[in-house]
Amino acid sequence: MPKQVALILLNWNTPIHTANCIYSLKQYCDEQVFDIIVADNGSTDKSLSILRSQFPDVIYIENNENLGFAEGNNRGLIYSIEKGYTYSLVMNTDTLVDEDIVSQLSQHLNDHPKAAAVQPAIYWMHDKTKIWNGKGDFNKILGLTYSNKKPSAYNNSNTFETAKWLTGCCMFIRNSALKESGLFNRQFFLYYEDVELSYRFSELGYELHYLPSSKMYHEAGISAKVEAPKKEGALSPVIHYYISRNRLWFLRRYGNTLYYPIYLISSVIYYAALLIYFKLRGRNQKAAYLIKGVKDGFFTSKKLIWPKKT
Repeated sequence: MPKQVALILLNWNTPIHTANCIYSLKQYCDEQVFDIIVADNGSTDKSLSILRSQFPDVIYIENNENLGFAEGNNRGLIYSIEKGYTYSLVMNTDTLVDEDIVSQLSQHLNDHPKAAAVQPAIYWMHDKTKIWNGKGDFNKILGLTYSNKKPSAYNNSNTFETAKWLTGCCMFIRNSALKESGLFNRQFFLYYEDVELSYRFSELGYELHYLPSSKMYHEAGISAKVEAPKKEGALSPVIHYYISRNRLWFLRRYGNTLYYPIYLISSVIYYAALLIYFKLRGRNQKAAYLIKGVKDGFFTSKKLIWPKKT
């Protein structure tokens, strides 16, 4: 019989962060509850050999290429479902824990069968008093997804809040619900795939829970920081392609049609202002990716974004 939880870490050229994450999990969490599965997205820095030498007891999946966050994690989720785990915990590698969040989140889903998934409060690594991601919400008029970063008024460990969406940074998922909804939409590749999956859970009648008494820490953006021309900044230019495209994809399916004119006007103003900023700063790669992202966001066929099998 497998353990109850498959804890999935997607590694892409971040062996040090992945190792630190695993060490914290082993130190603070009850390993009788979970197995760690490292899915490697075609790393080119010998990540797998480094991690295997440190953690021979971990399960490894070699994707051989960079499949993106969505499909890279899907390979771990497929393994979790096929091997009969009850739950899957998708977790970023640039995170640390200092308490047994695996047992906490597992017990929460055991106690709340209507919930498809649950998320802890995620604090900044550099300032553990401030929340990086809290309860996911959505402004249906402006078409904006956002996270409520205010500390919760609830201190009781059993008290939760219902969220509109959960972050893939730490999403504890019921596998039976995942079988109904399908996996992350691989067409999204990176960004908004967690929001999109959350909405598919909701369409099936499931709840999404935010458990503020459970906490972890996130460095944020490690995989997005790459070497690029200095004028382009520290963030990879291609990130702007996925963020702009996927946000528009999400609104096209899950936004309220009554507010489409507002979505259009606000998007045009925002992306035009961002484009002007990039041009003034000489960040031409970012400008080009932004233009392509907006174009693909508006005009990609829904049949290509949401094929019959996600």
